[in-house]
Amino acid sequence: MKFLSGERLWLLLLVVALLVGYVVVQRQRRPYAVRFSNVDLLASVVPRHPSWRRHLAAAASLLALTLLVLAFARPARTIQVPRETATVMLAVDVSRSMKATDVDPTRLRAAQRSVETFVKTLPRRFRLGLVLFAGSVEVAVPPTHQRARVSAAVKNIELQPSTAIGDAIFASLDSIKATPSDGGKTPPARIVLLSDGSTNAGRPNEQAVAAARRADVQVSTIAFGTDSGSILLDGVHEAVPVNREALRDIARDTGGRYAEAVTEQGLRQTYEDIGSRLASRPEFRSITMWFVGAGIVFAFAAAAGSLVWTSRLP
Repeated sequence: MKFLSGERLWLLLLVVALLVGYVVVQRQRRPYAVRFSNVDLLASVVPRHPSWRRHLAAAASLLALTLLVLAFARPARTIQVPRETATVMLAVDVSRSMKATDVDPTRLRAAQRSVETFVKTLPRRFRLGLVLFAGSVEVAVPPTHQRARVSAAVKNIELQPSTAIGDAIFASLDSIKATPSDGGKTPPARIVLLSDGSTNAGRPNEQAVAAARRADVQVSTIAFGTDSGSILLDGVHEAVPVNREALRDIARDTGGRYAEAVTEQGLRQTYEDIGSRLASRPEFRSITMWFVGAGIVFAFAAAAGSLVWTSRLP
């Protein structure tokens, strides 16, 4: 919970001042009462109620004032509101290292299957695009509501040499920028990048991260593979360990989410989580009326208690 007009909370100091004043007055009443010499007369005019009851009305009044001051400061709480629309670009690494079998059955095949899951779970009102990258980058599907195009494109992939993660992020940003606005408003956008993380072609990751930050687009990354991954090239086994740090840095520096997925089940869970995060956005909603209502209840309680126990309003 937060207060949208928190500067008004200084009024609580006045409530504290009233509480201090009440305590001081109550301490002065005892020595004042013993000045009466006729104890029997004093006993006849003082109500025969437990002494603590006379404090209830005052306590209820102070609580009512506290709640009304808090209401005046406009309290609000965070709730998740469904997004009306958004643009998501999937950037899939199609370099030759993705044919490593350290992810069952291969890194690429596991990615293809999990993309299918992501396509199905992402809200239909979102636009989805696809970028395929290796040494070169191809915008296979511009952002669209036609999910079948993404599903078809991700099934027909040819592996290529080299990896250009930076260029893939730039291509995704360009596609997002070219997407038509909805009702004059630019929808929020996210890039989800799948790779084993080793850039060895094109523009460096740092330039792409800076561009994503300027565009206010988060890049969530998913690292494929293990440290022991390898592929067979020209009869020779070549090590292709995953570069977790590079992908983690991209996600951290753009405000996205980093995940590691070494099994198909793990990939599915990761995509479902990303889809659920994209489906809603946090928004502050006022809860002022709750505080006003509680303040009124305590105000009436103070009045009723005072009438019952002192025959007068506070």
